[in-house]
Amino acid sequence: MKNTNQHKKKKNVRKGIIGLLVVVTAISIMLILPNYLRNNRDNAYNTEVIEKRDIVNYYQFSGIVESKNRQHVIAKEMMQITEILVEEGDVVKKDDVIFKASRDVEIKADIDGEISKIYVDENAQVLGGTKLMDIVDYDNLQVTIKVDEYYISSIEEEQEVDVYIDSLGKNIKGVIAAISREAKNVNGVSYFTADIDLEKDSEIRVGMNAESKMLNEMAEDVLTLSMEALQFNDENEPYVLIKEDKGLPVERKIDIGINDGLFVEIVNGISLDDTVMVPKKTTDDGGSFRGPFGREQG
Repeated sequence: MKNTNQHKKKKNVRKGIIGLLVVVTAISIMLILPNYLRNNRDNAYNTEVIEKRDIVNYYQFSGIVESKNRQHVIAKEMMQITEILVEEGDVVKKDDVIFKASRDVEIKADIDGEISKIYVDENAQVLGGTKLMDIVDYDNLQVTIKVDEYYISSIEEEQEVDVYIDSLGKNIKGVIAAISREAKNVNGVSYFTADIDLEKDSEIRVGMNAESKMLNEMAEDVLTLSMEALQFNDENEPYVLIKEDKGLPVERKIDIGINDGLFVEIVNGISLDDTVMVPKKTTDDGGSFRGPFGREQG
């Protein structure tokens, strides 16, 4: 009988200890879990505030700097070059005599420019059609750009544009001087060409790469968010994650306007008082980005 009572006492003590451990564990979870969830949430999101700013986007077309005027001096008939009156690098005016040939023939420059290349020597005998010299007008430069057929309606002659010269790191003002009336087709893609006259700048050289920029859309003093904050549901409808009172993200559908690649105009759905939660980008095994609630972000 005594052994039975002792066994019951030990059993009750064990139950009490186990119960106490359960209570302590529950209390610990209640104290630790909110901090854990909050830290986990904070590690999963960045926050962003809505700001007002101007958004501008442009059409951009690439091209190469060229001379607007260039003369290839060609022999019109068989002749002997008796005298070359210029050297490479000399500057000439239109109608300056640059060669003398047999039978008192004088060959003149057709344009103002610089002697770029001389192809013959004095006393050389040449046939009609032989290239004798190149004259290039380096004071009047232009950029010829390729314009996709779908964008040709966005440009017009006399339109002012900005031209960025990559190697110089500077913008040059330009004006569209001519637009081709007939498209060229390469590998099934049609494009037109447009010539842009450039402001004079002694640093620009023929052959430099150039990027022309023309205004497409502009929205002034509008609500904006970064493109990273923008999410899309399965119907491809835009939404953002708004931080609620308890700090949790809540989906809110929005209407968007134009963007410049970095920021997007928010037309409707949020206000300056809202704080947006932006999922931090982490890659899964497939390498794609996952947004909130397991949705893949392309």
